[in-house]
Amino acid sequence: MNPLLKIVISALIIGAIAEIGRRNSNIAALLAALPLVSLLGMIWIYQETHDVARIAAFSWSVFWYVVPSLILFVLLPVLLTKFQMSFYVALPISCVATIAGFFAMSATLKVFGISI
Repeated sequence: MNPLLKIVISALIIGAIAEIGRRNSNIAALLAALPLVSLLGMIWIYQETHDVARIAAFSWSVFWYVVPSLILFVLLPVLLTKFQMSFYVALPISCVATIAGFFAMSATLKVFGISI
C-alpha cells in the first residue's frame, strides 16, 4: 500500500477523533480508547508482509505495553486537577512517567523470560 495513503488514512482518523472531542469528549474518548492505531498498524503490516507471525508478535507486544500506558491516563488528570498543573507541564511529566513504566515493564517481563 502506498505510504502516503497510509498517512492520509491515519491522519483522517486522528483528526476525526480530535474534531469529535471538541463536541463530545466522552465519544472521542471511547473512539480513542479503541485500539485504532494498533489495528491500523496490523493492517499495514499484513498488507506489506502477509506475515501472521509478525502480526501475532506485534499484538502480543501491544498487550504488554498497554499496562504501563495506563500510567499516563491516571497521572495526567491527577496532575491537572489535584495539583492544578498547567497542561504543558503535566503532559511531559505524564509522558516521562509512562516511558519509565515501559522500561520497568520490559525489565519485569525479562525476569519471567518474556521478551518484548
